[in-house]
Amino acid sequence: MAEQSTQSIEVDAEPSRVMAVIADFPAYPEWAKAVRETEVLDTDAGGRAKQVKLTLDAGPIKDVYTLEYDWDEDGLGVSWHLVKGQMQKAQNGRYALADLGGGRTRVTYTLSVELALPMIGLLRRKAEKMVMDTALKELKKRAEG
Repeated sequence: MAEQSTQSIEVDAEPSRVMAVIADFPAYPEWAKAVRETEVLDTDAGGRAKQVKLTLDAGPIKDVYTLEYDWDEDGLGVSWHLVKGQMQKAQNGRYALADLGGGRTRVTYTLSVELALPMIGLLRRKAEKMVMDTALKELKKRAEG
């Protein structure tokens, strides 16, 4: 299994608001710059997305892939793994939310990606950090907006 990268950010929004943004896959192209298209393929018994097909266009990195999501019962986390992809062999990720009180939430993003093409570990971790940093900043802006 590939190594994981982890980053956190504090958001001026309640955890329920942050999770609502994370769970609203059809809106991702509106705020997640690299996400061009999303399609919810399956939902769980609670109506939350179970499988989502994403079309990514981050300049030189383009991919169409499907992720499967597992939502925490307490509403404070979601994990996912790659079902199929073109450029990726594996992806495991997680958003974990912590209620800081006063309408603030700490969002911790953990990500591990294994590409179909070999990549030096240092470069892969740098790319993961860039993806995570951008995703967290965009999530913060959307949740606070």
